[in-house]
Amino acid sequence: MALTFSLERFSYRFALEVLNSRLTIKNEVEEILTEDTDPSQLSRPGFNKLLRQRFITAGWEDQPLVFGDPQDPGAKMDFLKERIGVEVGFGHASFIGIDLLKFQVGSYSGLDRIDVGIYIVTTSRFGKAMKEHDNKWTGSLTLEKVKRYLPHFRSAIQVPIYVLGIDAS
Repeated sequence: MALTFSLERFSYRFALEVLNSRLTIKNEVEEILTEDTDPSQLSRPGFNKLLRQRFITAGWEDQPLVFGDPQDPGAKMDFLKERIGVEVGFGHASFIGIDLLKFQVGSYSGLDRIDVGIYIVTTSRFGKAMKEHDNKWTGSLTLEKVKRYLPHFRSAIQVPIYVLGIDAS
């Protein structure tokens, strides 16, 4: 039996307004995230792999270098399309700073590769729902944590970021 997903949203620095000017891309991302999915595929690595397949099929660049030049450090964003960067944050909550910095570097520092970032995480309810399917999401980054921490990065992260929390029902 497939799970149905819904999304909770958080707009940082007017990200929603920026994305509404690119409604087709915004809708495409939300459709990718809300497709029904078999719960057996929802381990952290399994869900990452599934989303990677969906984004690539939709024409997103997979694992673009953040710095753009192969000679520079090898940090990678998860996906890039039409100046919108996507980072999937299913890892431990301690990675939030690294994930958000990828958006900032991709937007500023002379790189000018993105106008807005989309940060994909899960909700606390999603983690609880996964326990019922023997998938462990304990300690993972959640929308609730991002909403709590992101305002503290105000001086360091100036790029608009649209946070999407995947919720399961």
